[in-house]
This record gives sequence, C-alpha cells and structure tokens, in this order.
Amino acid sequence: MKNLLGLFLLHLLLGACQPSTDSPVSVFIEESLQEDLKDGRLLLIFSTNHEAEPRFGISDNVGTNQVFGMDFENYQAGESLVFDPESFGYPIESLADIPEGEYTVQAFIQKYETFTRSDGHVVKLPMDQGEGRQWARAPKNIYSTPKKITWEKGAELSLTLDQIIPSVTEPEDTPYIKHIKIKSEKLSEFWGRDMYLGAHVLLPEGFEENPNQYYPLMIYHGHFPSDFGGFRTSPPDPNLGEDDYSARFGIYGYEKMQQQEAYDFYQQWISPDFKRFLVIEIQHANPYYDDSYAVNSANLGPYGDAITYELIPYIEKEFRGIGEGWARFLYGGSTGGWEALAVQVFYPDEYNGCFAACPDPIDFRAYTSINLYEDKNAYFKEGNFRKTPRPGHRNYLGHVNAMVIDMNHRELALGGEKSRSGDQFDIWQAVYSPVGEDGYPKPIWDKYTGEIDSEVAAYWRENFDLRYIMERDWATLGPKLEGKIRIYCGDMDNYYLNNAVYLTEEFLEKTENPFYAGEVAYGDRAEHCWNGDPNLPNYITRLRYNTMYLDKIAERLQQTAPPSFNQNNWTLTKN
Repeated sequence: MKNLLGLFLLHLLLGACQPSTDSPVSVFIEESLQEDLKDGRLLLIFSTNHEAEPRFGISDNVGTNQVFGMDFENYQAGESLVFDPESFGYPIESLADIPEGEYTVQAFIQKYETFTRSDGHVVKLPMDQGEGRQWARAPKNIYSTPKKITWEKGAELSLTLDQIIPSVTEPEDTPYIKHIKIKSEKLSEFWGRDMYLGAHVLLPEGFEENPNQYYPLMIYHGHFPSDFGGFRTSPPDPNLGEDDYSARFGIYGYEKMQQQEAYDFYQQWISPDFKRFLVIEIQHANPYYDDSYAVNSANLGPYGDAITYELIPYIEKEFRGIGEGWARFLYGGSTGGWEALAVQVFYPDEYNGCFAACPDPIDFRAYTSINLYEDKNAYFKEGNFRKTPRPGHRNYLGHVNAMVIDMNHRELALGGEKSRSGDQFDIWQAVYSPVGEDGYPKPIWDKYTGEIDSEVAAYWRENFDLRYIMERDWATLGPKLEGKIRIYCGDMDNYYLNNAVYLTEEFLEKTENPFYAGEVAYGDRAEHCWNGDPNLPNYITRLRYNTMYLDKIAERLQQTAPPSFNQNNWTLTKN
C-alpha cells in the first residue's frame, strides 16, 4: 500500500494536463484517419495473449490485460501523440513498472464529441454510434494493428493507428419484429443536439389480420439490444455441435440451447391459446453508457420522461397498444431490474406492475458491499491498525475474484476522472450525482482513493435510493404501488445485490395503509441474475423473461383491467 504522501502525489499526477516529453511511447495516426479527430482518450494496452486483440481483454478478472489511459484535446492534423508515462494504469499503475518481456501491444483512441447542454455546461464525451456505447467496438474509433514487442527498460515504442471501426449494420424488419427510432424533443433540448430513442417491437400473432384489436405492452428493460433477442422462427442450426463452452455457466452446447429456447418461444407465440401482447426492448444508449437507467438525471437528461411520455405513446399508437397505465408492465434483470422498479416508483400511475430481477442496488446502505451513508471509504473497511479491501465480485461459494478498488481503477484507467469509461460504477455516478462545477458528474467518491463525499451521498439518497424514496413517500406512493412490486434475487448474487434487496424487503413487509401486497423471493445459492424460478437453472430462466411472469401478470389484469378487456386472449377490441 502507498503511504499518504504517495497517494497525494499520484493524485496530482492523475490531474496533470501536459504529458511528459521524455515518454518512451510515441503514437502516430495514419493521415486518412486524422480528419475528424479533435478530442479523446488514448489507451495503451499490453497483453501476453498473442492470438487476440488486446482491446478485448480488459476486465476485472485476474487475467486482465494491462491498460494505461490519457486524455488529449485539440489535436491538430499531422501531429503525433506522445504517451504520458505518468498516466494511470490498471492493474499496474505505472508504465515504469511493466516487467520486461514479450507482449502484444495496441494503441486505441476513443473519440470525444462536444456537447453544449441546456444547463449551460459544455462537456466532451464519447457519443454512442449505434453500437451501445461500447468503446472497443464503437464506430469511428481508431486503433493500431496489434504488434508483438520485446519490452525492455529504456526502450522506445512507436505505434501507428491505422484501423477504424466501421459503422453498425442496422437490423431489418421481419413479419414479427419491427424496429423504430424517433427523435426525442426532450432529450434533444437537454443535450443541444438531435438525440434519438429506439426500440425493437415484437408483434403478436394475428396482428395484421385483426386491425381492431389492441394489446397490453410488456417493457423488457436491460442493456442495449442490437436486435430483439430470444425469438427465432426456425429450429436450431443443425450444424451446431455440443463443443461450444459457456465459461459463465460452465456448460457445453449453450449456443444450441439458446437457439432452441428462442424457437420454443416462437412456437408458444403463434399457438392459438397463447396470450396476445406487445413486447418491446428499448434502445437508449447515451454518451455515458449503453442505457440511461430510464429515469430523469441531472447529467443524462430527462430519459425517464422521454421514454414514458414520448417513446412508449409513439409505440402504442403505431402498433395498437392499449395506451393506458393498467395495460403496461415492466420487467428485467440487473440494470433492467433496477429500471423496472425505478420506473414503477417514479411513474406509479403509468405502469401496472414490475418484476425486478437481481436489481442493481435499490438501497444505498448496501451499494454492493458499501454503505454510502456510514462508510468513509468505498474501497477499504478501516480500523485503527489495519484496513481490508471491500469485495466486489464473488462466486456462489463466496470466493472473491475482484475488489471494489480493482473495478474502479479499471474504469479510472479507461475513462479518467469524469465518468467517461462507459462502465458500471461510472454510469451509476452519472445517473445519480448532481452536476459538478466542471459540467461532469460530481464524484460520489475519489476515484483513486475511494474517499466518499457525504454531500453527494445525501443527494443520491433523496433522488435515487429506491427503498428510501418508497419509505419516505409511502403515504402517497403506497396506494399507487399496492400489488405492483415483485423483486427476485439470488442470495449469492455475484455483486452482493441481494443485500439491498434484504433491506428493501424489510421495509416492504412492514408497510401499512396499504400493505405493499407484492412479492420478494430469493434463489438458494443462486448467482447473478436469478429471476424468480426456483426449479430451473439460471442459464435457462434468463432466456425466458418474456414468458415467465405471464401468470402473475394475468392475475393483475384480472384485478385491474376494465370489463371490455378480453381475459382469454389479452386483447381489447375497438371499433
């Protein structure tokens, strides 16, 4: 561990604007790739895997590649970039400490664009290019062809950025799946430029043949979808074998299994006795992340209002949704689980129920393994004579493979100190924080040391701590949320998300006038992202979000739908 003086000195270095002139690394840019380059972040990546591109190997795992990052501004065509040797790195912090040896190296530039927002701030951020705000795959970003080198102390390294990521190919409509994209007036006003929302829409069987039928709407929240997933009109590819391995689930043949599940869903979808409804997956990638968390935010703008009052009414008008709150339901897992609950809480009259699986922290007293209101440091539990790193990721046995400090230092190397990494802790900060004086999200904690800002934590509590908000406002919220809240989580969630669910359940079970009348359930030894089925493994149930809650939705519709609603096939006929 560094001493306090070392921490202070390194913190100063992180904020340095000018790179050192005695850097051993020079980065050149091919002339044809210089034209629209102005501001961005330069990454230098080392890998011991000589078969794969280094840019795809940066992770929280112990086998991660090494990355260093530095921002640059006002690039002028014809210039080369000198890599600042004092730039922060992950997992090794200093370029001078890279061991001698053979590596495959790669330079990469994530381009920034300038936004003049309606709040008066001018910020430079990486704009989504249709890929879902994934820096390593974002069109227009440029990189060098991987180069195998022998790294020695005092040696010089020269890299040339000679590759550019091509544009994304948009998915095509099919008889069942339609794709829409609309300009959001609310978001465009906030960001000072045209901003768009999209969605993939799954149409019910018989949609074209029954023009007088109107349908309930199921909103499947989650990360950026390139197309509608889990729906396939043909059987699995017969050429698929059983030899593909899923490291996440530890099983073989998972691709074939996924295709079979998608085809089974299609067979259900077209069967005569299956309920008829619309399903949508929303595209709301933004300059900070692959989605917006579907709420209004000081830094991201009014995404909650834009989705609820612009996008969803447009979809319902275009595809004959019923268009009333009683006929809309929310579900999703992880990010989507938080969104499902948050949208239900913030727009209680506009939706009729949420199914929140493995939600991101819904009580900030258990912000993963951190209590934002009592802890002083996010990275360490500190005593008088020692400090212990806080765990960030575990398996179902409780074995830890990443600490909170590791996860945040990776983001710090990739995106710097202004929440620009496009990753998890940075997007939470961007959504939940007030705007800082520089126009970027005000940090919840020092990204290097982990020291928590209690004033920012108080802002988070009042605006985005879902358990706190429900408890604070239950007198008015309770009657609108009665029977609408269902939460599911594994009790060995990899990111400790079950702890916030425990605290939320404790509040919900004590509610009165009214009692919340919902459900909270846990999967025994289940990891992220358990979604409510105790009889099947997670690698199956995660493929069944669009069908697994239908019985519970049917119960809700019987309780709340008007008499004209057809409970047998879930349609409302209009002449």
